Amino acid sequence: MSLREHWALDPRVVFLNHGSFGATPRAVLAEQDRLRTQMESEPVRFFVYELEPLWDAARAEVADFVGASPSDLAFVRNATEGVNGVLRSLALKPGDQLLTTNQAYGACRNALTHVAEEASAEVVVADVPFPLTSDDEVVDAVMAAVTPRTRLALIDHVTSPTGIVLPIERLVRALDARGVDCLVDGAHGPGMVALDLDELAAAYYVANFHKWTCAPKGAGMLHVRADRQRGLHPAVISHGYATTRGRSRFHEEFDWVGTDDPTPMLCVPFALRHLAGLVGGSWEELRARNQAMVIRGREILCEALGAPPPCPEAMIGSLAAVPLPDGDEAPPTSALYADPLQRRLLDEHHVEVPIVPWPAPPRRLARISAHLHNEEADYMALARALSVTFG
Repeated sequence: MSLREHWALDPRVVFLNHGSFGATPRAVLAEQDRLRTQMESEPVRFFVYELEPLWDAARAEVADFVGASPSDLAFVRNATEGVNGVLRSLALKPGDQLLTTNQAYGACRNALTHVAEEASAEVVVADVPFPLTSDDEVVDAVMAAVTPRTRLALIDHVTSPTGIVLPIERLVRALDARGVDCLVDGAHGPGMVALDLDELAAAYYVANFHKWTCAPKGAGMLHVRADRQRGLHPAVISHGYATTRGRSRFHEEFDWVGTDDPTPMLCVPFALRHLAGLVGGSWEELRARNQAMVIRGREILCEALGAPPPCPEAMIGSLAAVPLPDGDEAPPTSALYADPLQRRLLDEHHVEVPIVPWPAPPRRLARISAHLHNEEADYMALARALSVTFG
């Protein structure tokens, strides 16, 4: 049995876009079905008596995976929801500055803009270059944009458009030395890079589990340093805002934001164990395998396109981006999935890969992913398709 057969992916499609929405293995989906059956067999019993112990057990296992104390971790549906909770809890004043980079994820950048507009604050954007040659260029760009008015920095651990792993440890320390809290958008962090959130000590870290740990969609986390939990609220206020049952206010509020399906989060521990089991039980081996595969994929594309590698291998996790020739037809927007080339690659060559506008149309990138379901032949197929496209 090939590793790909553990997923329900369409065998007709070369799937090189795990980075957008992930892909959940068959066994994890079966575990979710089991939990949903338990939930629906007696919903009142499940939500009133069974859920909280299940919640706490899952939290403890996930906290161990990301190097955190369970008391500092809450489940959210996705990283964007966690970002919104943090940003909308800030007591901003007119003139305050919120710092981010030009590579910030669009949805989170929108949340940043929204809260800044409501408070008459300002969003400051640091221009992180790509291509680039070292971590220093990232740190220099971000720190040059810090001012005495900077209240918080929203920094991606792994960037969405370019797929580079930012030097988040250096950035958190440098920002902290300037008195600036860091909200790390770690949407791609768990499963792609080794995490020790207690050691990192960022004020806030949000992440997804539907991407590289392959849990069902709707599983994310928010890690909040203990000294930043007071006054923090989820984006949705519900019963936890007023309950007093001896649990922390942080857990009371974030653990219950209304009736919802909790099975994606409850599946995360199973997903962690299942994926590790596919490679002998080691997440270190799994991450190394994915990194080596995506680096090899980048080599294949760079050779086919005659393009130099746009960043050091040390800045690659399970994503890699390669510059493409400029587009002949400008997409209707600068959003992901708008470039006509992406649809042509799927329709004509059966290759699913994002074509990313960078830094703006008509300039663009091909961003490839690597997970256990990928093989070198997948990147060869994309290279052939691009060679046909660009002659």
